[in-house]
Amino acid sequence: MSKAFVKEGGEEPGADTGEEAGDDAAATRGSPYITPAGFRRLQQELEHLWRVERPKVTHEVAVAAAQGDRSENAEYIYGKKRLREIDRRVRFLSKRLDVVQVVEPSKEQEGKVFFGAWVTIEDEDGHEATYRIVGTDEPDAKLGWISVESPVARALLGKRAGDVVTVRRPKGETEVTVVAIAYRDPKARG
Repeated sequence: MSKAFVKEGGEEPGADTGEEAGDDAAATRGSPYITPAGFRRLQQELEHLWRVERPKVTHEVAVAAAQGDRSENAEYIYGKKRLREIDRRVRFLSKRLDVVQVVEPSKEQEGKVFFGAWVTIEDEDGHEATYRIVGTDEPDAKLGWISVESPVARALLGKRAGDVVTVRRPKGETEVTVVAIAYRDPKARG
């Protein structure tokens, strides 16, 4: 078979690489719940990739292709690789945005830990930490946002202030006390 009819990596065009099927499975994995802010972030990422990043990389690939021999053209090879990564992420985000459910806190949740809550806990040594329980697409250690599927979040769901909770961690169990629960960022003013 002519090399012109074989993709990079040796696959024939149309060969099932499993990438698209993997994107479908990954997009439906994990909790379908997401905060409104998390949903907006995913939409903004998709928009940026589609309207800014992809056209820029497509242009760079076209410029590199015009230079001639593509087999030894690093800019062309890297550009094509980056384009595949962008397309894979665009497919994933498009599918993920179709399956997630935006969860807004309701008045009935006040006083109990549910999805979207900021929860302040105190460990056995008296150290306090505040976490926000968010969807699987949103965790951010710097912000203290933890996935609803994490051991800490699972242990806290449904609890009230004053409850003592056992958290199972890889390094062993620990007990924490729920100190406070809020559905608005406790650091925000107003």
